[in-house]
Parts: sequence; C-alpha cells; structure tokens
Amino acid sequence: MAASEPCYHCGLPIPAGAEFPVEIDQIRREMCCAGCQAVAQAIVGNGLGDYYRHRDALPESPREALPQIVADFVLFDHPDVQKNFVRRVEGATGEHEQEAALILEGITCAACVWLNESHVRRQSGVTAIDINYTTRRARVRWDERITKLSAILEAIAAIGYRAHPYDVGRSEELARKERKAALWRLFVAGFGMMQVMMYAVPVYLADGDMTPDIEQLMRWASLILTLPVIGYSAAPFFVSAWRDLKLHRVGMDVPVALGVGAAFAASVWATLIAAGEVYFDSVTMFVFFLLSGRYLEMMARQKAARSVETLARAIPAFATRLAVWPCTSVNAAGERVAVAELRAGDVVQIRPGETVPADGCVLDGESAADESLLTGESRPVPKRVGDALIGGSVNTASPLVMRVERVGEGTRVAAIQRLMERAAAEKPRLVEIADRIAGRFIVALLLLAVATALAWWWIDPSRALWIFVAVLVVSCPCALSLATPAALTVATGALAARGVLVTRGHAIEALARADRFIFDKTGTLTVGHMDLVEVIPVHGNATLALALAVALERGSEHPIARALAAGGADAGYEVSAVRATTGAGVEGNIDGLAWRLGRPEFVAAMHGLAIPADALAAVGVGDTVIALGSAQGWQAFFRLSDSLRPEASAMTAKLIAAGIKLSIFSGDAPAAAARVGAALGIADARGGLSPEDKHAALKALQAAGETVVMVGDGVNDAPVLAQAQVSIAMGGGADLARANADVVLLGNDLQALPEGLALARRTVRIVKQNLVWAFAYNFLAIPLAMAGWVTPWMAGIGMSASSLLVVLNALRLQRS
Repeated sequence: MAASEPCYHCGLPIPAGAEFPVEIDQIRREMCCAGCQAVAQAIVGNGLGDYYRHRDALPESPREALPQIVADFVLFDHPDVQKNFVRRVEGATGEHEQEAALILEGITCAACVWLNESHVRRQSGVTAIDINYTTRRARVRWDERITKLSAILEAIAAIGYRAHPYDVGRSEELARKERKAALWRLFVAGFGMMQVMMYAVPVYLADGDMTPDIEQLMRWASLILTLPVIGYSAAPFFVSAWRDLKLHRVGMDVPVALGVGAAFAASVWATLIAAGEVYFDSVTMFVFFLLSGRYLEMMARQKAARSVETLARAIPAFATRLAVWPCTSVNAAGERVAVAELRAGDVVQIRPGETVPADGCVLDGESAADESLLTGESRPVPKRVGDALIGGSVNTASPLVMRVERVGEGTRVAAIQRLMERAAAEKPRLVEIADRIAGRFIVALLLLAVATALAWWWIDPSRALWIFVAVLVVSCPCALSLATPAALTVATGALAARGVLVTRGHAIEALARADRFIFDKTGTLTVGHMDLVEVIPVHGNATLALALAVALERGSEHPIARALAAGGADAGYEVSAVRATTGAGVEGNIDGLAWRLGRPEFVAAMHGLAIPADALAAVGVGDTVIALGSAQGWQAFFRLSDSLRPEASAMTAKLIAAGIKLSIFSGDAPAAAARVGAALGIADARGGLSPEDKHAALKALQAAGETVVMVGDGVNDAPVLAQAQVSIAMGGGADLARANADVVLLGNDLQALPEGLALARRTVRIVKQNLVWAFAYNFLAIPLAMAGWVTPWMAGIGMSASSLLVVLNALRLQRS
C-alpha cells in the first residue's frame, strides 16, 4: 500500500506501515489510524453504511470537511463511536456528565484558546472546557441530558475551528500538516520579500534621481509581488482577526492584521495615484519575520508537546495473539491482530524488543521489562511466571507469554494519561493572571496606536502611518501568554521522565513554594510489606487469635491485613456486621460475639478495657502493635515490623539540604514513628494520629504560614492529602490516594522527590524570567516605536524574537 494513499474516512494520508482496514460494501477500505477504524466500524456496524455512499456521490466533496459532515449526521453521538475518546465522569452530579478528549485544528495563538473556551463555555449544557495551547488538546465536559457532543463540535466549527476526537495518529498528522502549511507560507513570504527588495533597493539608492515612470514601474512590480504575501502568507492573520471582530472580541492577531492591512492599503493607494510613500518592502519583510518567528515557535512547541504525549505512543498498534494455550513452545506461532481487538483473558506472545500491548501477567517465559517510560526506573525489571506486566513497557531479553487482564481505558498507561491530561488542561493561577493581562493589553495597545498616529499626524504626517504600524506590530502579548504555559508543559514532560507524574495544574507552582514535607510512615517511608513477627496471646492460644484476626481482615488490602493473612490460615469463620474505621481498625461479629481488631486504643474503647502493661512491655519498642479484643476482654496482641525504603535516608538528607522541614504523621504507635524519625533524621515524628488528628495538625502548620506537601499512599491518607497545598501519592498506593493527589510517584522511588522539588523551583524561576522579559520588552519597545525609532520590519523581528525567546527558555528544562 502506498504511503500517500488517503484514509477512506478522513482523507488524511495513511502513514507507511499502518494497517487499519474496514470492509465497507464488501470492499476493503484502508484507514489511517485506530480512531478512524473504530468510527468507520461503528458506522457500518450500526447500519449507517449509506453515509459513505452519499458522501462519495457528492461532487468534489472536500475530505477536510468530513469531521463537520460526521457531526451533521450525529455520528459522534453514537456510543460505539464515543467509546474511544469519551468517558463518563465518575462522581459527577447526577451521573449524567461526560468528558471528551479532543484535538483542535486552527489554533494559532493564546487568544484562539481563550476564544474557544469562552464560546464553548457559553453553550447550554457545557459544564467545563479546558484547552492546552501547547498540545492543542481540549477536555470538554457536558451534561448529556441538555446537550450532545455533536452540538459542541458544531459550536466550535461555527467560529472557524475544527475539533476532532483525540487520537495520537491524528495529532501527529495534524502537526505535520501544520508544519507543511507554515513552511509554504514562510517560503512565499521570503521569496516575495527578496523580490520586492530587488525593486525597492534601486529606488532607495537613486535618492530621488530615478525618473517618475521607472519609479512607478518599480511600485507596480512591488505591488504584484506583495499580493501573494498578503493573500496567502498573511491570510491566517486576517482570517483570525476577522473572526475575532465578528464575535466582538480583540485577539492577538488583530493588531498584526490592522498594521499589515493599513500599510498595504496605504501603499496600494499611493501606487494608484502615483504619489506618496509605499511600504511594500516593509510589509513583506514584516510578514516574513513574523512567520519565521511563529514557525520556530511552532517547532519548539511541538517538541514540547511530543515529550508530554510520549505515553500516548507507548501502546503498539498490533500484537501476536495465541489462539491455543498452553502451547508446546513459548515461540509458538500466533495471529497478528490490532491491539484494539484484544480482550481480557486473551493470551499474547511478546518477543524480545516488542512492547507489551496491555496490562496482564506472565504465563510463560523469563525475561526483563524496561518500564522507564512508565515509572522512571532506568534498570530493566525481572519478569517471571506470575509477575505483572504493564502495557507500554518493553520486553528486553527473552520471549514471554502473557494473559491480558486490562485493555484500553482500563490500563495503567490510560490512567496515567488521563491524569496528565487533567494537569495539562487545568490553568494555574499564574496562567490565568497572564491571560487576563494579555487580553487587556491588546485593547490598551490599540488605543495607544491610534493616539500615537493622531499625535504624529500633527507632528509629521509623512511618518504617521509607519509609526502607527510599528506600534501595532512591535508589541508582543503572545510572549506574555506563552511565558507560563510553555514552561509548565515542558516541566510536566521532564518530571514524567523522572517518574513524577503531575496531575494538577497548580502542583508545580505550589511545590516550588513548599517549605515542609509531611510523610505518612507505612508504605511511604517504609516498603509497606509488613511481616508478622510475634503473636502475644492474652486469652486462649496464638493459633485461635490469628484465625480470628484473619477472618476480621478478610478482603482488606491494607498492609497489616496482608501481613496477618500471610502469617496464618483462614479458618473460615463467618463474620457479620463488618465495619472499618479509617485509621483505627475493624470490627465485626463472630459467633454472636462482637470483636475489634486494630490500634490498642481503638479496641480498648469498645468496652472500657485497660491496656495491660505487661503485654505492651513485651512488644519491641518501635514495632507496630495491633490488638484483638471482645466484650470478654483482650484476646491477643500482634507485633508487626516494616523495613525502611533503601532510598529514604538519602531522600531526607537532600530535602533537608534544600531547606525543607520534615515531619512524620503516622497512625502507628508513637514509638514506631519515633524510631523511623530517628533513623531518617526527622525530629518531628508524630505517632498514634487518626486521620482527623493528621488533618488538624496539618491545618495548624498551614495556619502558621507554611506551605505543606503531604506524601502518603493509603485510603486513610486521602483527607489529609486533600488539605495539603500539594499532595503526593505513591504509585503503588491505593487508587483513591492516587486519584486525589496532585502528584503521583510512578516508580515509588523517593529519590524522585528532591529531583522534582529542584525541577519545580527551576521551572518557577524560568517562568519569572519569561514574565520579566515579556513585560520588559513591551515596556521598552512600545515607547521606542511611539517615538518613531522602530521601523515596521524591526518591529516584526522584535515581536517574533520575543515569543520565540520565551519558548526556547522553557525548553531548557528538558536538559535539566
């Protein structure tokens, strides 16, 4: 198949090697990506095949208009079409809220983002929309009872933009298309500028000695050569400006279009009447320099976006599915199928060098997996029978056979990607402030330009026009709007490469301001794999006590529950009225008797029991103590031990060196918390805290003016994680903790914390540098232009260079 063959559904070129066929009317049709394949299959599978027949019958039907045509046919409202890019929002009010991941075509500046967000947000039923300028990705939420996705897509199209369901293949194709179009516009502008200069320079050199007829010929030649530059190269400026003005808004392209249009119109008039000054050379030069800056900025932006979207490319397009298992050999032949066709329970073969297509477990073989993209762990992780495999990791050594357990949106890669999308779509406080300033700045600039033109009309009318153009052009609100999001986007990608997943837009800014880190103990500073060291019976024997404890903890995933289950067998006791108290323990009825298992204070409070001193004295100082009791009194005490993470000591030393104050808030016994604190050099180690106690203690620190980072891993950490300015969850912790956290440590490596802190602080420094430059440039350049010391072509260079500089400065974070 030729790489240039267009996709039958969307019309975009099909990448070489892509195989996404769909049979339509008994004819095999090729698609460019899995997204188009899914849409086409849904269309055909639901009896809507007439869509393609009617579409193909249209004369010269432009394929680029197909997304809107599909919206007109309400195909994007079909559940089968939506399943790849729309999800129901968990916990949404009334459970009628849906969220779609889209990619927008036609975004040229930060004002386009603001325009789309403002317009869509006013649509009935839309509850939220956030657009990331760097990646062009949008996250839209709506109430399905009030509106439909097709209505939202039509609203976006109504203001001159196009929205597509997000697919990494489509995203890359649109980026390539954007680069190609920008390069052609730049080429036409550059060629026109050089040709116009060939006619302008002789006129300048003649200094009035050129005969009028020759000079007029030069003007007409310059006009003809400038027309393609205005009509093609500069067309996006005029289209965007007209769109903004129709909607009664002032975007960032309005000053540019006004300046270029005024200079060109005045030059055309001067050419027609053969009198006055012409500015064709300045117009073409300005358009060329502005397009050069935007092209370089676009390349830098796409580079930053690629670093963030790396995860989307992690899952391969195809996998080798084994029809029969077990086979005689790990190297048995299988069927090559699209990964989208895999289902839970399928058996897949993974050869060395291939990427794991879904989450699952090893059935056969022994190898190692490179999980660096997902966890930041640079060393391959050994994999044996029974070990978990993460979709997106790479098999590095020997063939493996795996059973698929989770596919599509249920995989770890998809969960990570959703969290990254949430962070990219949310606007931090700095971005919102900069956007508001930029919007007001444009209005103020237009007023300044008009006032300057009127002033110069009285001083020197011959200079009024080009000074007016220079004032419009030299300003750079784009640099102001790009200063923060460019740096945050690059920083998010750089942190993800280190295994630090930022899931909230404000996290980097708040992390940079942090002056105290609070750690949970179990599973955070310790490995979280507790071992049952000793059972100390008070009544009865140790075997009975352990059996009762295992029964009460049946079904729990808490580290203590796993340690008890590993220490004794489940005797099969029937437990009723089970109720867990977060951070304290569990209670239930066995054979008609109420039992409690948990912290000694929790058990003692049941019937006013006194904790026996001899039992506590027998427990080693610093170990975790769990008690079992009933209305009949104490049954037993369990001593459990947990070891520190090997990197914890180095991590705390680096944080202390960075000026960070450290605390431990633990639900374990105070002695256990103190022992860990002493080993790590943390003086403020508090034990015996309930979730409410942790919450109150954290609020007290915040009331004292501290910016607090909370690091935890369990369900009982969720309330205090929500209270902290920055919450960090361990990647292997509870789902609730990860979902509510601002940052997730994917690889559970605490060494990433000081690295993340350093990068966050550097990011904020670069944001401040960008903002200082953007303000300084505008405050310096605009007065110079108003004074007549800046020509339009110089203004074009300055404006382009200003935007480019902030993006290049942000890209330095990739090398840190």
